[in-house]
Amino acid sequence: MTTFAEPAVIAPAPAPATAATASGLLARLRAAVAAHPGRPAVHAADGSLDFAALDRRTAALAAALRAAGVRRGDRVGVHLARTLDLPVALLAVWRAGAAYVPLDPAYPAERIAFTAADAGLTAVVSAEAAPPVPAGVVVLRPDAAGPGPLQDADPHPLDPAYVIHTSGSTGRPKGVEVPHGAVADLAAGLEDIGAYRPGPSVVAWNASVSFDASVQQWIRICRGDTLVVVDDARRADPARLVALLAEHAVTDLDLTPSHWQLLREPLLGGGASVPRLFMGGEPVPERTWRELADGGIEAFNLYGPTECTVDAIAARITGPGPHLGTPLPGVRVHLLDERLAPVTAPGAVGELYLGGPGLAHGYAGRPGLTAGRFVADPTAPGERMYRTGDQARRSADGLLEYVGRVDRQVKVRGFRIELGEVEHAVAALDGVTAAAVTVHEPAPGDTRLAAYVTGPSADPAALLAALRHTLPGHLVPSTVTVLDALPLTPNGKVDHRALPAPAVPAAAPSDGGGGVAEQVAEVWRTVLGVPEVLPADDFLTLGGHSLAALRVVHLLRRKLNVELQLRHLLDAPDLAAFTTTVRHAATTGPAPARPTLTARRPAVR
Repeated sequence: MTTFAEPAVIAPAPAPATAATASGLLARLRAAVAAHPGRPAVHAADGSLDFAALDRRTAALAAALRAAGVRRGDRVGVHLARTLDLPVALLAVWRAGAAYVPLDPAYPAERIAFTAADAGLTAVVSAEAAPPVPAGVVVLRPDAAGPGPLQDADPHPLDPAYVIHTSGSTGRPKGVEVPHGAVADLAAGLEDIGAYRPGPSVVAWNASVSFDASVQQWIRICRGDTLVVVDDARRADPARLVALLAEHAVTDLDLTPSHWQLLREPLLGGGASVPRLFMGGEPVPERTWRELADGGIEAFNLYGPTECTVDAIAARITGPGPHLGTPLPGVRVHLLDERLAPVTAPGAVGELYLGGPGLAHGYAGRPGLTAGRFVADPTAPGERMYRTGDQARRSADGLLEYVGRVDRQVKVRGFRIELGEVEHAVAALDGVTAAAVTVHEPAPGDTRLAAYVTGPSADPAALLAALRHTLPGHLVPSTVTVLDALPLTPNGKVDHRALPAPAVPAAAPSDGGGGVAEQVAEVWRTVLGVPEVLPADDFLTLGGHSLAALRVVHLLRRKLNVELQLRHLLDAPDLAAFTTTVRHAATTGPAPARPTLTARRPAVR
């Protein structure tokens, strides 16, 4: 790892001079269409498109957007499920010269309406006739077609490509505006380090479009790769997801380390080649790093905040233990102390600052917040650097290692969450006089949000139900604990470290079923971290989530040798109904045998 004269700055490789930076991703897409019109471009649950069909559909929708008044630099909401329509709409927005703003239909209507209003949309693409957007915003269906041939906008590198809203510490999500040039540089940089193969690949689009990790996945279509859109049902079910990967011979899969823990058994046990893995969203644990490195599974650890266009630092998961790696081409990495002085001693902790062409424009409509996070770069006159809030250190070998956060931002199952945003939402509910939110870990690797409130009439169940109507699922706490008063520090602020363990349901007698019933209840207690469960208890109300549900299914398959799917748990209204399903599965015979774990060691590229 080379350094500048100032040793706290990790020198970037020269910025790549490829078609991605010279002409942009739309130019590359046109080249792919011309070279291979019949090659599969997109596979989704509702069908497939080759590159010629993709070109026709995106051109038609882009022309409709232009006819509706969308112009260069405008923002267009994309309110679509994970079908063929989704990549078509994203590309059409770009071809019309605008920036896309994800509006996930799975989010509460109130959240979608806020995002749409905050972004100042000119139009929205939606399969619904009346999506929850402000009055006056033009709504187009994804199959809309405009008059006449389309002349692509060919956006300037500084034109906005997308605005993605992230959790905000003040209670308001903030929209990060990223330019086209930064997105093109991302693709070129990952090509330059060998993360993307030179030839066409088959890429699973696994991340939600509302999160920046999705950008690194879906833009692969612009370089001629085939995109496999993973629908929500298969994203949540490891067995079905692995079957989808095999069906389309997927070569590249992006996922979090937490998701890998749930996929590893069906993926490794399937006997097929394991895709190249792109891991991000949370630190890679030591045991996962060793498993991948020692098992010959080709994988990359990718680090970068939304404000720096998805990925800024990358490492092959091989050799030494977990580390962040080296900067992508053009990225400047600084490790600084509180006075912005370089941190140079091995093992000393500093804060990461990132500079280079991958920086976002800032937070849309929030110049003050932008100025506070995007500051002058002392090593590059006239340039900015982004204060990440992430702490890091250098090992004795010079490797850059992640340490933690300087603020209250957390990562829960790969989601970036500002605890302040959740606290604002809880405190605004009827019956709550004060609120605090923290994280707890009932089992290793199972991190959850826990809310604490005061208020004489506060009802935890009612509060959780209300939050599900206003917040996306990943921001809803698993538990709400009512306290007489929140603990305070000597200066009068909430002492989050002094908050007690989250409240759990009081112990209750067994349902009397014995056998299967007691084993199912035991698994629920173990996974949810509660002392007891009742037959009428609902898994989600007790703090369950999709990853916890996957653990329940996995444990019961092992304990009882039964064939269970994730939907059996998520569709069950309570423990009693799920137990009935498990009993029925137990009478139909054992689960299919798992093949011996296999993995290949691919050639290093």
